Amino acid sequence: MAILVALFIVVPIVELYVIIQIGSLIGVWPTIALLLADALLGSLLLRHEGRGAWRRFNAALAERRFPGREVADGLLIAIGGTLLLTPGFVTDIVGAVFLIPPTRAVVRRLLRGYVGRRLVVIGAPRTGGTASGRRTYDFDATAEEVPSDGAPALPDDRQRQG
Repeated sequence: MAILVALFIVVPIVELYVIIQIGSLIGVWPTIALLLADALLGSLLLRHEGRGAWRRFNAALAERRFPGREVADGLLIAIGGTLLLTPGFVTDIVGAVFLIPPTRAVVRRLLRGYVGRRLVVIGAPRTGGTASGRRTYDFDATAEEVPSDGAPALPDDRQRQG
């Protein structure tokens, strides 16, 4: 929590300092034009990379594999796009790092190492299901469990009446 408060105080001060320094070097109007061009270029890059991440996410789902890398890419692209659309040069640099694929891969690897050290996944023993240990479900949008004998499950009203 203290880190977030510090970021919300320190980042705007650093951004203003950098904008003032660049403005004193190249002038006010070129600085404003550079910030606008940066935001426009960032939005175009965000749209391009976002579409690619969405395609890769859908391809992973179609291949029936866990889309962990694609979700991480989508998260980094969303954060990077937000930072690029925020006025300022420091946030634009960090946003570009999150949006450009080679640097995003490095950040994703660092993020995976950080999250991997902080989370522990524990598997629970399987209970119920068929003889093979698998649970069978009706995936036809009813989300009802199918009995192991293969007979269709009756809605609650019919079970109570009969």
